[in-house]
Amino acid sequence: MLSLPPLDSPVRRIGTRSFDFSREVAVMGIVNRTPDSFYDQGRTFGLEAAVRAALAAVAAGADIVDIGGVPFAPGDPLPAQEEAERVVPVIEAVRAASDVVISVDTFHAEVARRSIAAGADIINDTTGLSDPDMVGVVGDSAASLIVTHSLATPRTQYPRPHYDDVVVEVVEFLRDRVERAVAGGLTAERIIIDPGPDLNKNTLHTLEIVRRFDEIAALGLPVLAALSNKDFIGETLDAPKPERLEGSLAAAVASVLQGARIVRVHEVAPTVAAVRMAEAILGIREPAYLKHNMGEFNE
Repeated sequence: MLSLPPLDSPVRRIGTRSFDFSREVAVMGIVNRTPDSFYDQGRTFGLEAAVRAALAAVAAGADIVDIGGVPFAPGDPLPAQEEAERVVPVIEAVRAASDVVISVDTFHAEVARRSIAAGADIINDTTGLSDPDMVGVVGDSAASLIVTHSLATPRTQYPRPHYDDVVVEVVEFLRDRVERAVAGGLTAERIIIDPGPDLNKNTLHTLEIVRRFDEIAALGLPVLAALSNKDFIGETLDAPKPERLEGSLAAAVASVLQGARIVRVHEVAPTVAAVRMAEAILGIREPAYLKHNMGEFNE
């Protein structure tokens, strides 16, 4: 029988929304205001395009929009001032138009501070708290923090990553970073964890993480599954980036059935449908309606 690993604090107030992660899975839509994002290749770099994409994600059913100004991939560093100039206007415009939960993908504490002031509800740090000021900035606000497993210094190469047991090591890393965040004054009720699929990991590592996602969820905190269109899907299916939707949906559902409470995706509408179906299979969502074989006549 399928069952979700229990959460220490399943009910979370994030922004204006209340989530009961024992009864629901949130869908996070991705908006990259970067000219060099790995998937959309700059299509939403312009301010108006980024705002339109965020609001389209909301209309498609996203519970959260995740706005980023710098890709994770290795490359030249972007000053925090310039990164903030990319994301803050998007946050302000989306906040003015919607009460959707806004997440900002940044590892700079200063960008986090300015983003929260503009209306962001979550800081999504994909570098495992590389900035020592990050916990303090988030702790001084009402925002939540996503703590992600990654090993490299931000925007640098990490060739041939090796793990004796990738899941055990990811769990140990996340436990350590969560303890640091709590010691720094951030309550566990405001922390979300992310095992970092593909981040300093090869395809076999990421497949193992998806296969054993329940071991990560057993930490008792809501887990984000950020799998959408990543290279492990492309390498597994021999699929270029525009042809990874089916693999992304399969990976998302596999993670949800093992305890993922948030899925971060590029294609919102099909993911919402897949996640809602997975919730029903888990028994945490009722069907939209019941008609088939429910009356005197079969229909």
